[in-house]
Amino acid sequence: MNGALSQRVAIVAGLRTPFVKAGTVFREKSALDLAAHAVRGLVASRTLDWSALDALVFGNVVSDPRLPHFAREVAFQAGLDTRIRALTVSDNCITSLSGMGLVYDAIQDGRMSFAMVGGSESMSNPALLFSRRASRIFLDAGMAKSAWRRLRAFLRLRPRDFRPTTPGVVEPSTGLSMGEHCELMVKTWKVGRAEQDALALRSHQNAAAATRDGRLKAEIHPLDGIDHDLIVREDTSMERLGKLPPVFDRSASGTLTAGNSSPLTDGAAAVVLMSGERARQEGLKPLAYLRDHIEVAIDPSDGLLMGPGITVPRLLRRNGLSLSDIDLVEMHEAFAGQVLCNLKAWEQGWKEPAIGTMEPTSLNPLGSSIAIGHPFAATGARIVTTLANEMARRGSRHGLVSVCAAGAQAGALLLEGA
Repeated sequence: MNGALSQRVAIVAGLRTPFVKAGTVFREKSALDLAAHAVRGLVASRTLDWSALDALVFGNVVSDPRLPHFAREVAFQAGLDTRIRALTVSDNCITSLSGMGLVYDAIQDGRMSFAMVGGSESMSNPALLFSRRASRIFLDAGMAKSAWRRLRAFLRLRPRDFRPTTPGVVEPSTGLSMGEHCELMVKTWKVGRAEQDALALRSHQNAAAATRDGRLKAEIHPLDGIDHDLIVREDTSMERLGKLPPVFDRSASGTLTAGNSSPLTDGAAAVVLMSGERARQEGLKPLAYLRDHIEVAIDPSDGLLMGPGITVPRLLRRNGLSLSDIDLVEMHEAFAGQVLCNLKAWEQGWKEPAIGTMEPTSLNPLGSSIAIGHPFAATGARIVTTLANEMARRGSRHGLVSVCAAGAQAGALLLEGA
């Protein structure tokens, strides 16, 4: 659908937790805890009739089977009115972008006027799984109709059955991790280690500056006394980044390291969308307007994380814009190599006509996922919040969000100034 339709979609607020490396200060927090904290903070930040929310659309990627309807539990724990409709979404790294797309379409159709969208991950607390054999034994024991049958089931257990498995980042369809796929991409597109480290350094420098001047801290609802992102490394350098070993291809040709890749992250983020008319009625000045959205899927053999090479050209073309018309671009940094490959696709043309060259100063001016972190389901909401706030500060006319995703998918949003 297109934002030229009568009902504009306003981004009126966004808030998130600090983003921290998995296994550290938030290791005792569940994804539900983090999500509820972000939602409560957002509710407290605006004097609105929150019981009038049409929907809470919230997502989670590393899901807990004990919480099959994650969004509904977020609504309960955050203290929202129990009559508010909740919808759980899970779409890998574009989870909250896809949620915003659903709300955008509903507002355009007149079915909603006020909704909250977000996502949350606790990579510190993934659900542990047992092998299929062990699971069968436990299930048989649980369904046994007598103590003797239960004991017989348990007697089939062996020491190896007590070893759990944790969720991984391997693509089920290909058997390769996202990092391994990205190593293939950078070799195809001839993106070197130095280029990747330079982009990672710029991400940390920009995020550090935006933390010092308060722009990033302004979008954070402090938690446990932490009011800023803990992954940002103000003191890093090309020399330090250059000393890190490759982690996905350990041969001499490997270029992806822990320093130029996004880390496993705990965090949550949420955004409030309203119809333009509803925002006016509430006396709210939008940060920006969501003009259009697009999601695509590609064949993993074309490059698992090359979806932005298609989404962005298509989105700009159908809105009559070129890359030079975009003031600010927030591009998710799954890996520095992924960003650089897709920038080359935009410049050279790849499955879609070329759209031009990206000005470095317009790309991720507050840093992005390499420095700030990447809680899968929360990243889209974090990026939209950052971009909308920066557009409002600068008086920007157009902004672009681009996020690649596991499963060889991608999403993009076009924002326009309020």
